[in-house]
Amino acid sequence: MGENREFVLGTELHTRILTTAAETDGRHDFTDNVQSPHARTPVHLHTRYEERFWVVSGLLTVWTQQDTVTLRSGDYYAVPRNVAHAVQAGPDGARALQISSPAGFAELIARTGTPAHLATPATTLDLERFMAVTTELGDVVLGPPGTIPADFVAPQA
Repeated sequence: MGENREFVLGTELHTRILTTAAETDGRHDFTDNVQSPHARTPVHLHTRYEERFWVVSGLLTVWTQQDTVTLRSGDYYAVPRNVAHAVQAGPDGARALQISSPAGFAELIARTGTPAHLATPATTLDLERFMAVTTELGDVVLGPPGTIPADFVAPQA
């Protein structure tokens, strides 16, 4: 991956990769993510890894097939593999530490993000590249930002 560990995805997400798959023999990766106010992911799921969020500051709402939780500083939430979810930052944005296990998220960021030192306020996400890489890594995008898992997936019994 080289020395560059800070990336942006458009203007919505700034990520610093703290550990990579190569550094943990693929067991996990660890990122520090700052999400812009009201930034929201599309509804998606991960077939190869689970995600764990620990909120450092701000608010982070997570919608899953069964839960809607709003996390505050110090709160933790885990999204299991194959569970549809969406994540949105609160009105002041959010900063959260994220662990993916086995590793996967940091690779997505490194391969699709813009190195932070090259980003400008006009930097946009290459959505075609993002979709190709996220699909290659086993992620499934179910719906656009603004939707929730219940719009696409019936709750699990």
